[in-house]
Amino acid sequence: MTDTNSINWPQEKVEKLVGHYKEILSLLGEDPEREGLLKTPERVAKAMLTLTRGYEMDPREVLNAAKFKEPYSQMVIVKDIDFFSMCEHHMLPFYGKAHVAYIPNEYITGLSKIARVVDIFSHRLQVQERMTLQIKECIQETLNPLGVMVVVEAKHMCMQMRGVEKQNSVTTTSDFTGAFNQAKTREEFMNLIRAKY
Repeated sequence: MTDTNSINWPQEKVEKLVGHYKEILSLLGEDPEREGLLKTPERVAKAMLTLTRGYEMDPREVLNAAKFKEPYSQMVIVKDIDFFSMCEHHMLPFYGKAHVAYIPNEYITGLSKIARVVDIFSHRLQVQERMTLQIKECIQETLNPLGVMVVVEAKHMCMQMRGVEKQNSVTTTSDFTGAFNQAKTREEFMNLIRAKY
């Protein structure tokens, strides 16, 4: 676990965010000088910088840093990748699991790098549909595999805490390229991500 107190935050950015969060507390009817809230603006500022750190990272660089020539041409699946993201419409969290598969075309990448790509795109203000597309496109463009498929399953706090208040709803999105245009290949992927080992 990363200790957010040990991260070298850009001080100017933190200070600006602190000012805004103090103003927000006041607008909500709170006293930002109250003992329990004295450090809240700084904590929230640092939390938001953590939750949006994906803007500072290049997922293509991550894949290229562990790109290897390998004559393997069967499906590679990294499933059950936990993620947390922020809905750009309400700035409330959505969270769940991503399942990613690709069929190599001469090149593979380190397995942890696939999870890292999910992490980078999820640490931005997002909508689930776009995040699914971005993960797929990044892997397709960087590794040029025979095909990529991404399935994301998530719960959205904007649906659970406000609006329709449906606590058990799960949203599933998917996107695919190349070999996954074949129903048989997609079905194989879906069966494998649902398999219990």
